[in-house]
Amino acid sequence: MAVKTSLTFTTFRNVVDGQLVDTQEHRHGINPASKLPSYDVPLATQKDLDTAVDAARTSFGEWSQTSAAERKQLVLKYADAIENERSGFVTLLTMEQGKPLHMAEYEFGLAVRWIREMAEIDVPEEVIEDSADRITSVRYTPICVMAAIVPWNYPILLATGKIAPALLTGNTIIIKPSPFTPYCGLKLAELAIGIFYPGVVQCLSGDDHLGPWITSHPGIDKISFAGSTATGKLRVTLELGGNDPAIIFPDVDIAKTVPEIAFYAFLNSGQTCLCVKRIYVHESIYGKFREALVQHVKTLKTGDGTLEGVSHGPLQNAMQYERVKGFFAEVKAQELKIAIGGEIEPSDGYFITPTIIDNPPEESRIVEEEPFGPIVPILSWKTEDEVVGRANNTKMGFGASVWSSNTAETTRIARRLEAGTVRVNNHFDLSPKTPFGGVKESGIGVEWGSQGMRAYCNIQSIVVKKD
Repeated sequence: MAVKTSLTFTTFRNVVDGQLVDTQEHRHGINPASKLPSYDVPLATQKDLDTAVDAARTSFGEWSQTSAAERKQLVLKYADAIENERSGFVTLLTMEQGKPLHMAEYEFGLAVRWIREMAEIDVPEEVIEDSADRITSVRYTPICVMAAIVPWNYPILLATGKIAPALLTGNTIIIKPSPFTPYCGLKLAELAIGIFYPGVVQCLSGDDHLGPWITSHPGIDKISFAGSTATGKLRVTLELGGNDPAIIFPDVDIAKTVPEIAFYAFLNSGQTCLCVKRIYVHESIYGKFREALVQHVKTLKTGDGTLEGVSHGPLQNAMQYERVKGFFAEVKAQELKIAIGGEIEPSDGYFITPTIIDNPPEESRIVEEEPFGPIVPILSWKTEDEVVGRANNTKMGFGASVWSSNTAETTRIARRLEAGTVRVNNHFDLSPKTPFGGVKESGIGVEWGSQGMRAYCNIQSIVVKKD
């Protein structure tokens, strides 16, 4: 099949059964930097979903029987096709999500890398018993029709991170991008038309009705969901929210550590499940660390992501903007101490400057909940047992980090933290080969890595009796 390498990034259609399909009604996203409407996109109906599911189930038979080697080659060809459209995707991503162009470049690069590296992960048949009586093997077979519900904070990376494992394991997939950021997802599926069989990769843009239609559809076999709430589907992989702690020990190099903590706290304007949400600093360096952090945050620039020198864009949508404003209101009402920031100035977009709250009570909302915005508490601690207990005192458990020059000690402490991933002297070291998921209320199952690939499969045991 020929690779389609030229997209138009101003017109948008659903992708159903290998065709670009329009709908009778339309909607549009909002550019969060200007609050102005963006391009029209389709508004899918329940009938459109039924058509897509039928196409996915029809194409599954042929696609699932394609060899793993051939599927891998087509997925790699798909990665090449996406990379050929780098400029268009990066500009579109900044328009719809708001992140600065350099961060859109970063997300785009990760997305292409994720596809290519996941294509190198094998899920081989395994012999688990070879005794005098029997030989038993376990094989991993495709489930059938996947649905990917993609959030608005990383609309390219989190889409490709679901598309690649679904296709590599022999499944078909229907992508539902967020109503807030529908554009890149539609173009990712449009690119797939020239590479895969019709019905293998499809995409539907819709409103708030589409998600419930998908999660309750009897023809969809598994949901992969990233967001903030459970979907209600029985067979799911859920990547939900986090309230990640970063624990800073007194032996850190403050000048080196502060810029990294600031980066991970305010990455994507705080709209990342893995952002640092609570900064715990040992009392012996608390004052110096806080002051250094404040001085660094002063160098950050919030604004329209298309402008030179901007480090942080707006909140992505009005709903999230209002939620984060609620945290600011509570900080003022409780008269909490503000180290920097704290004011939301009127603007043409959903802009909020990075804000640090100085040593608030542990039971305050800013400590207990995830704002998903550019506001973070810095807190003092005295003993290891105390800070580990405080770090674990949350219903969430996505990520955590421990910072110290003593790697052996920090690794030991990392094992005490209740999180899906704990990093030492880093907070965002991601790899498509590392399982990605949370514990507690931060998720069910994992994505990525060989474990994540197996989540897109049925497990079949073959037991052969020996004579």
